Amino acid sequence: FFQRTLTAVKTWFTLFGWSKGQNPISIPYSLRSDVCIVQLTIAQEKNFKRKLDKDKGFYEMLFRLNGQPIPGIAASQSLPLDPVERMFQLHWQHSELLSFLKSQGAYLSHVMPEFLLAPEDYKIWTEVNTGLRKGSMRSSGKLSGKGIFVLEDSAFETLSKRAWTDVLLQIYKVFVLPCVSSRIVHDPSSLESLQNMPGIKSEPLCSNVYSRYERSILIWLNKHYEKNRKIVWKDSQRGGIPPTRWIVNFDQDLLDGLVLAAQVAAYCPFLIPTHFIKMYTDPRTHEQFLHNSLILVKALHAVSLNIDVKV
Repeated sequence: FFQRTLTAVKTWFTLFGWSKGQNPISIPYSLRSDVCIVQLTIAQEKNFKRKLDKDKGFYEMLFRLNGQPIPGIAASQSLPLDPVERMFQLHWQHSELLSFLKSQGAYLSHVMPEFLLAPEDYKIWTEVNTGLRKGSMRSSGKLSGKGIFVLEDSAFETLSKRAWTDVLLQIYKVFVLPCVSSRIVHDPSSLESLQNMPGIKSEPLCSNVYSRYERSILIWLNKHYEKNRKIVWKDSQRGGIPPTRWIVNFDQDLLDGLVLAAQVAAYCPFLIPTHFIKMYTDPRTHEQFLHNSLILVKALHAVSLNIDVKV
């Protein structure tokens, strides 16, 4: 589950995170490098190989999505050459990043600044905080005498990957989802068919699962599906018009492809006779679900919506 989540997050930020086209990222490796922009000299290039496009740094991406920089942190940040000073500055940057995201409504109380460091900087951080000399510390995965939890190398990498994934998810939640309009346009022609269906409220305290922005999307899915199911599949030879349904989540209720097809058909009705009419409207088998998904993905490709969605 976490690997699928990581893949989805990586794909979205690769495609849409930056202002000047796609920028492939890896979690956590390229992100940890992106925040470590060091001013190089010719003599130092053997130790610091990475040269980063200033338009494709982590903080530049954050500025594009947010519209304002993190106070005190520039998009192109220079770091000291001394390893200990560099670690302290990176730890401070990560602390400021987490504080800023929390102030915007992000849930990141479980992510510590040191989890976002590179492994070599994390080792220096544990050495400094446990009072051990460099080279004498063992990655024990146990509490030190000063109450610092020292993680083994493999455990740290797993935790760092999870921490960076959660940071990106929360960035999406607080900066991208709020772009969804909470204004619902009432269509008189579709209100009659929705009268007997339970409503979804978009008020902030109506759900402990979805934010009001996500619930606005659910309302949009329900209205478009109910309005378009009789239009898209009125001439269907593979099950007739699909029944009314109440769409309350983003996984189980979207599995058969019909809800998403109804949304696409609302904006691209020319895809109905060429693609959507061929879908099973009451799929029962794995093959029928796969058939519907194939048609939906082909429809997305037909309108050049190539967002790397796998069938």
